[in-house]
Amino acid sequence: MDYKKLVEAAINARKMSYTPYSNFKVGAALLTKSGKTFTGCNIESAAYTPTNCAERTALFKAVSEGEREFLAIAVVGAPAEGESNFCYPCGVCRQMLKEFVSDDFILVIAKSAEEYKVHKFGEILPYSFGPEDLMI
Repeated sequence: MDYKKLVEAAINARKMSYTPYSNFKVGAALLTKSGKTFTGCNIESAAYTPTNCAERTALFKAVSEGEREFLAIAVVGAPAEGESNFCYPCGVCRQMLKEFVSDDFILVIAKSAEEYKVHKFGEILPYSFGPEDLMI
């Protein structure tokens, strides 16, 4: 898997962020098992609660196109004028990813295309609650 290429797609998606309130821009690139990449950016609202994160934007785009199996996601985020730092998915994004991915799903958390960390999903959401917990 080419992590650098996935991070570059997330960096490009970050440019599309709509963040007039926080000025914190996030981009995500989600790789499907079929080889397609879906990107997303965060989109804020003055009411705050309708705000959508980059990770969920990418996930919702992919799911709305019929994709249900995923290999990896790259996430890049920082203040618009600031230096990128390692930006991890929020709790809501982690829970939405849990709906579709296994503990082996790869998260690439990046400062740049050259500097990133790779984690398995199970590492960042231990003891999670998912669809399998609803099986009777």
